[in-house]
Amino acid sequence: MTVLLECPALGLRRIHKGKVREMFELPDDRLLLVASDRLSAFDVVFPQGIPGKGRVLTQVSRLWFGATQGIVANHLLTTSVAGLGVAPEVAEALEGRSMVVRKTKRIDVECVVRGYLAGSGWKEYQQSRSVCGIPLPEGLQMNARLPEPIFTPALKNDVGHDENVSEGRVREIYGDQVTDFLRDTSLALYKFAAAKAAEVGIILADTKFEFGMVGDEIILIDEVFTPDSSRYWPADRYAPGKPIDSLDKQPIRDYVESTGWNKQPPAPVLPEALIAETSERYEDALRRLASVLR
Repeated sequence: MTVLLECPALGLRRIHKGKVREMFELPDDRLLLVASDRLSAFDVVFPQGIPGKGRVLTQVSRLWFGATQGIVANHLLTTSVAGLGVAPEVAEALEGRSMVVRKTKRIDVECVVRGYLAGSGWKEYQQSRSVCGIPLPEGLQMNARLPEPIFTPALKNDVGHDENVSEGRVREIYGDQVTDFLRDTSLALYKFAAAKAAEVGIILADTKFEFGMVGDEIILIDEVFTPDSSRYWPADRYAPGKPIDSLDKQPIRDYVESTGWNKQPPAPVLPEALIAETSERYEDALRRLASVLR
């Protein structure tokens, strides 16, 4: 069953509805984050969802939050919906796709780490031989592995695209101490996760993080290392210079670009076979990662 989650009657105050997630206020400085099966690509929400997607996103985040606590604290308290006081049918819809988390003050920087030259990074490299102001060697191919992972932040924008910026711009806004923490922690998280994913035949090409503050402490928030926030490539299908058959929604991006869609609402209707294939890619990523993170 595809859960599009059009705000079930929780009896809770909804404080944010994103492209995929909804956020509700709970007592005691807590929030309820619920991941729907909604599909977003090119910042447009599609009329069809991906069956099981919200559950996969939540369970992948749960596993990685647990595995990375030794690197940085995070906002996850529980994935159980027991004790929320909602009707049984609502609790059933929420089960497996919900996180109760600590409320934080969000740092409005999307902390992107790239280990490979893909997506917007590849497009920028072709023009400037750099990504977010970081110079890179000549002669790199599309999807090539970078000499070292790089931190390429973006300023968050709740409406439209985030703005890619240099690390120096983040320093101007947040100062050296916060910027150093964001950069160093993001790189440490990426290197740890890339090594873990490699154990199950997955390349973590790039990923993005969000952080928030509880008092003076900076902690990891939102989702982490999900197929929505990361590029996961099967290692046995990887070859630089060629498109990668990735474990995420990339086939949907490729399909809609082939249709000539202008990337403005409304989004096109997707073939059911493509939806089923994408759902299986998400499930495959969860199965593999769960086997190494338990």
